[in-house]
Amino acid sequence: MAKKKKEFQVKIEKTEFPNKGIGTYNDKRVVVKGATSGQIVKVRTKKNRKNKIDANLIEVIERSEREIKPQCIHFWDCGGCSYQNLTYNDQLEMKKNQVLDLFHKAGIEGFEFEGIEKSPNVWRYRNKMEFTFGDEYKEGPLTLGMHQKGKFYEILSVPYCEIVDDDFTNILNVVLEYFREKKVPFYHKRKHEGVLRHLVIRKAEITGEILVNLVTSTQQELELDDLVDRLKNIDYIGQLKGILHTLNDNLGDVVQSDKTITIYGEDFITEKLLGLEFNISPFSFFQTNSSGAEKLYEIAREYAGDTKDKTVFDLYCGTGTIAQIMAPVANEVIGIEIVEEAVEKARDNAKLNGLDNCEFIAGDVLKEIDNINIKPDLIILDPPRVGVHKSAIEKIVAFDSKRIVYVSCKPTSLVEDLKEFESFRYEVKKVKCMDMFPHTPHVETVVLIEKK
Repeated sequence: MAKKKKEFQVKIEKTEFPNKGIGTYNDKRVVVKGATSGQIVKVRTKKNRKNKIDANLIEVIERSEREIKPQCIHFWDCGGCSYQNLTYNDQLEMKKNQVLDLFHKAGIEGFEFEGIEKSPNVWRYRNKMEFTFGDEYKEGPLTLGMHQKGKFYEILSVPYCEIVDDDFTNILNVVLEYFREKKVPFYHKRKHEGVLRHLVIRKAEITGEILVNLVTSTQQELELDDLVDRLKNIDYIGQLKGILHTLNDNLGDVVQSDKTITIYGEDFITEKLLGLEFNISPFSFFQTNSSGAEKLYEIAREYAGDTKDKTVFDLYCGTGTIAQIMAPVANEVIGIEIVEEAVEKARDNAKLNGLDNCEFIAGDVLKEIDNINIKPDLIILDPPRVGVHKSAIEKIVAFDSKRIVYVSCKPTSLVEDLKEFESFRYEVKKVKCMDMFPHTPHVETVVLIEKK
């Protein structure tokens, strides 16, 4: 029997969401994060329960026959991608089966499953990256990139990342070289000391506009004119639209703003989706795969059905992307979003697109829907990863809308919410997956729910 800290070998029989390899040892289920089906791995016991062992991956002893050589040279060390060692078709099949498995385990049956849609771009598809400052090993030189695989503090520089284009990596390399020259210390998450925290880059796929945001603490005043000049002199594929400096003294390892200063150009970029334009600010939510987002919203629009002369609620609306895509074919659209900056951009975007039948409300969905007296014909849900609060579901079903379209970025939260909807006499009619994040464990799922 495996004891705590014991090391042993196990064959991974399947991979469950999110990126959990499953095997058997001494008749116990073994769960190993980061292991994939077909591998034989060496692990160390983390938690030993009655019927399950949670284990940490130490090394891969034998690789699966289906594994391929990753395209990215950083793959084995970088924590950004998990599945580059699988063909893209194998990735799609695995994600599709993981979602279906979660539905079946939850007892959600009888729906029409419409498969999984491929991402239009498999490489260089991301329009946003959050890079972290740190060191690769204790007291090592300054690095800027992604967390090392399976580690929390160690940061790996990624000058050849394959899921973004050269504009991202050129900016990363210039910023890293600059701060190495200036010997500016990174922010230590343990000690809460230091300056450099994150570098956030956004680039619109269609327009090519680029927004660079340097995130630091206030523990040292920085002179950034020389850095701005270096960034302006990069030979871009796209176009540099703005450079921002965000001050963040929050103790948590999150990108947030105590104060954001525009040190060059504008504080937003513009992207185009399905014939509409969207201004994207540094902290507003926008799908990280632009061409994939077009396909995702086309699925949502298809599931919405005929909305002519109907009232649509877009709950957790972000910058109002779905709301504005629905607006030209609806009578009225009301969006609710808790992030005020996103709501401001949603209103600006509606004006930009000449849409006068959209209303956007800043606030918590759980509270704000109490203040709406209009009954919707259709409700669209696109909540954060944690899903919809149970109390919010109770209020949503009280509108008695015949049709609900749920767009989910986390299938485990999704199935929990769907079970809750079923308890209010709603049923799942259609399900389709959309791969917005090739080479990672993540997948979007669109669900059509109808009142019985």
